[in-house]
Amino acid sequence: MSHAMDSDIINRLRRAQGHLGTVVGMVEAGRAVPEVVQQLQAVEKALSKVKELLIFDHIEHHLFDRAEAATPEARRMIESLKALTKYL
Repeated sequence: MSHAMDSDIINRLRRAQGHLGTVVGMVEAGRAVPEVVQQLQAVEKALSKVKELLIFDHIEHHLFDRAEAATPEARRMIESLKALTKYL
C-alpha cells in the first residue's frame, strides 16, 4: 500500500468505526429503525470508499507503475481495469 495513503485510510476506517459504535448504541437504546439504518448507510459508504481507495492504490502501485515501460495498449487496459472498480 502507498505510504502516502496510510493516514487517509486509517482516518476513514476510524470514522466508520465511530459510526458503527453509534449504530450499536442506537440499537441498544431502542432508537427508531429509520434512524438506525441511516447510520448504517453512513458506515457502508465509508467502508465502500476505503475499499475503493485500497483497490485503486493497489492497481496504481502494483500494476500501473510496472506498466510504465509497457505498451500504450497495456496502459489502456489498466485504465479500463481502474474504471471497473466503481462496480465493486
